[in-house]
Amino acid sequence: MRLFIIFCLFISSQGIFSQQEEVLNEVPFAVIEKVPVYPGCTDETNAGLKKCMSQQISAIVGKNFNVKKGSKNLNAGTYRVFVNFKIDTNGNVTDIKSRAPNAKLEKEAIRVIKKLPRMIPGQQKGKNVGVLYSLPITFKIEPKKK
Repeated sequence: MRLFIIFCLFISSQGIFSQQEEVLNEVPFAVIEKVPVYPGCTDETNAGLKKCMSQQISAIVGKNFNVKKGSKNLNAGTYRVFVNFKIDTNGNVTDIKSRAPNAKLEKEAIRVIKKLPRMIPGQQKGKNVGVLYSLPITFKIEPKKK
């Protein structure tokens, strides 16, 4: 009986240790060891590369996001569109999802994020991994002038 219990403990501990060694398939952008590199970003540090990537993505969104496509029936105020996507192990932008006040704004956010270029993939423990990125797009609708 004692041998059986020791054998069971050995088997269960092997599962625990092998899981710790496993590299995750997807890692959030905020905690990735080596961030994806946006084309043209050349900083040597993770913090610098994160900042550069965020600025580049914000610039593309700012230039291409057309608020008029989905804001026709919205009242004056500040609105947010939440976009989540993954930069896969090959550096491609995939799995784009958005949440917005209406379907037209969701589609517009997805259209804009599809414009992002291929990047150098992020790495965790020396292996390419998918990196999850969240982006809030905030815009304001002014009151209609009479």
